[in-house]
Amino acid sequence: MTANRTPLFPEVAVNGERIPPQAIAAEVQNHPVAGVKPGLAWRRAAGALAIKTLLLQEAARRGVKAEPQRSGRNVETEEEALIRGLLEDALTVEPVGYGEVRAEWERDPTRFRAPPLWEVSHILFRNESRQTTASPSTAKFALEVTGEARSNPERFPELARRHSDCESARSGGRLGQIRPGDTVPEFEAALRSLEKGEITATPVSTRYGWHVIKIDASEQGRVLPFAAVMQKISDALEKAAWTRSAKEFVGQLVAAAHIEGIDMSSDSRTQQT
Repeated sequence: MTANRTPLFPEVAVNGERIPPQAIAAEVQNHPVAGVKPGLAWRRAAGALAIKTLLLQEAARRGVKAEPQRSGRNVETEEEALIRGLLEDALTVEPVGYGEVRAEWERDPTRFRAPPLWEVSHILFRNESRQTTASPSTAKFALEVTGEARSNPERFPELARRHSDCESARSGGRLGQIRPGDTVPEFEAALRSLEKGEITATPVSTRYGWHVIKIDASEQGRVLPFAAVMQKISDALEKAAWTRSAKEFVGQLVAAAHIEGIDMSSDSRTQQT
């Protein structure tokens, strides 16, 4: 005889429509949390699917019709198209006025700059096996060379010519001028953390291997005039207003709905356990 087992998590239903536990389990991967907190991850996933269900129910109630759209290589699912169509139908966001845009810029014009420019040298240590992650032996040797370079920065070109697996070794590791977006994210993050003449304290790992990075020169982007950033600020303010309006709309749907199995109050959804 098999004993009855109490489910680990309660059944979730929105206005009588049940959300399958399997769907919540699959959604959990989209809501990572720090540490081992399966309960918090489950609540976030269940809450996200409850909101999605509410939006689709409201789209059906309003008779929304929307064809999936393509953006680059991405194509909307039918459900995504319906939710987009619903929000387009339900939300009205007033255009942002010139005065509001100007006031936002005047709060701190130094926030709006041209991209920085870095003069960079590096020493690259490729993984011997050509894997995407460099081997421990490669990492250890890269760390040793990093120590040499930091102790004697003037020897950086010599160390690059001797050890680097990059074509730049012939020019002492010099990569020339680099702007944001020119390199992989890990490499750029290191550039943003360094001052002129500084060498990374530890090698930086990317899909190409391990990098010892040196900033030869850097130039902070100049502050841009209002005319150059007016449209960017306007778009950001309009997006923020749209987001606030969408949150209010969802909040109204939640307040009017009968939701079982999960507390959808804002305090509960943001609580950390």
